[in-house]
Amino acid sequence: MVEALITIRPARLSDCDDIAEVHDAAWRDAYRGIIPGKELERMISRRGPQWWRQAIQRSSRLLVLDFDDSIGGYASYGRNRVPRLPYTGEIFELYLAPEFQGIGFGRRLFRAVRRDLAEHGLHSTLVWALADNERALGFYRHLGGSVLHQAEERFGSETRERVAFGFN
Repeated sequence: MVEALITIRPARLSDCDDIAEVHDAAWRDAYRGIIPGKELERMISRRGPQWWRQAIQRSSRLLVLDFDDSIGGYASYGRNRVPRLPYTGEIFELYLAPEFQGIGFGRRLFRAVRRDLAEHGLHSTLVWALADNERALGFYRHLGGSVLHQAEERFGSETRERVAFGFN
């Protein structure tokens, strides 16, 4: 019998290379055909291991899904950055490597983030998704999110609609 240890834990400096790899693969998988190609590659290239190292050193809230000593996903989160929306916490990013999607790991990571936010007094959560990212919209709806707000985001010379989901 094969057994794998799956944990969700705070990111460590030794995770930087793996988080960068997950970020690259997950963003290409999620946004190819949604964010213009040149802009997508530019955004991805800014998030190498050094970027993640600095985030961890700044004590950014960053959890990883550790699957048998390899990183399968990550989530970054903190206080809501949009004061006009009445939610205290925000999930900035929640991504899984493509091979870890669709088997419940995203839901586990989401719940771990919500639990940590609540432990720090942030009991309601906001998360944004691009309106053309059907997988993300379905994921957040399935978790019980309510659509709160829509806005535009610029990618180079093009704009895309984004949707805010709220969780109480």
